[in-house]
Amino acid sequence: MTIVDVGDIPALMRDMGQAAKAAAGKLATASTDAKDTALGAMAVAIRAGAANLKEANAKDMAAGEEKGLSKALLDRLLLTDDRIESMAKGLEDIAALPDPVGSVMAEWDRPNGLRISRVRIPLGVIGVIYESRPNVTADAGGLCLKAGNAVILRGGSESFHSSSAIMACMGTGLAEAGLPEAAIQLVPTRDRAAVGEMLTMTEAIDVIVPRGGKSLIERITAESKIPLFKHLEGICHTYVHAAADPGKACDVVVNSKMRRTGICGTIETLLVDRAVYKDMLPLIIEALRDKGCSIRGDADVQALDGSVEPATDEDWDTEYLDAILSVKVVDGVDEAIAHIAAHSSDHTESILTEDAAAAETFTREVDSAIVMVNASTQFADGGEFGMGAEIGISTGKMHARGPVGVEQLTSFKYVVRGTGQCRP
Repeated sequence: MTIVDVGDIPALMRDMGQAAKAAAGKLATASTDAKDTALGAMAVAIRAGAANLKEANAKDMAAGEEKGLSKALLDRLLLTDDRIESMAKGLEDIAALPDPVGSVMAEWDRPNGLRISRVRIPLGVIGVIYESRPNVTADAGGLCLKAGNAVILRGGSESFHSSSAIMACMGTGLAEAGLPEAAIQLVPTRDRAAVGEMLTMTEAIDVIVPRGGKSLIERITAESKIPLFKHLEGICHTYVHAAADPGKACDVVVNSKMRRTGICGTIETLLVDRAVYKDMLPLIIEALRDKGCSIRGDADVQALDGSVEPATDEDWDTEYLDAILSVKVVDGVDEAIAHIAAHSSDHTESILTEDAAAAETFTREVDSAIVMVNASTQFADGGEFGMGAEIGISTGKMHARGPVGVEQLTSFKYVVRGTGQCRP
């Protein structure tokens, strides 16, 4: 894939938009077999091209290290054998999902004999703007295709070579199934002007999905003339309730923070009930430190462990995306819920408890997109939800919320069948 001159970007994006619009019209009526054939062929191409993918990724990793990218960002960028296999498996999982297009969501009869159905249809053209994770190229492309949408992908400059190599595999799958080449397109430039152009393409793009850091999403939110599926940050919490099982709590907290620190579902704040913090917290802190995690705590936590760094007001509102965790002692479930309401980004929260009533209160009153009981927040992922993959997490309340999978990438229309009725 060649890099386009800056002066060509407006024309480039206009041409890509027109091609995507035309492709979307064909995809809307494409058969399930054709879409699934394409997805299967993409998976085969990714596995067959693993060496090429790693070679392309090595270029991006070397450039990222030279640029001084953080450990968390480099981890997001890295393609390993397991991650390449996960991309291929994700495409196969998407193919195995029911085709949402044309499914009847509800239907009913009116007293005048009219039969009304609400039927799923594609959204049209999706624009996905993302940063360092090259796997988004496969996940977003596959999900949009299954839901009958065309997609324009604008990957980050740091993942340019990796995303281009993955895109070649996606193109192979489209060709094998006889689907339009423009069904999945990757913007062939690193220039940020392409992002600005995408955000104004109201005649071609129906929805924008941004995936990246706070600065990227703030820019897109401010500039976009197109509706968004987005979350600004992943400031996620786990609350260890007074009735938590100690062993279970320790394992889940460590996994929630340290499995992968650079993803949006990792916890940034741990809340521990005052009734049990003196017994449970030393075990949890020791286990976290064994994994390399730095702890910042409130006055109670510092009094318990003199080596804990003091947490500032800013820490409660910080998405570290690193091996750093803020810890606070709270007086019961109500204070935990109040802290979450004040500091959460509405992404994912979890309560660890064996008390069913406390769990019910937490799940009812915490107003985040995903609320968990006795489970790691690292499960906040469309693939783990059985969606095959996700195009992103939405923390808004309009149209889609939580993991955005194939169903969330559809809208609906009403089909009304009559026998000659006229309205009086």
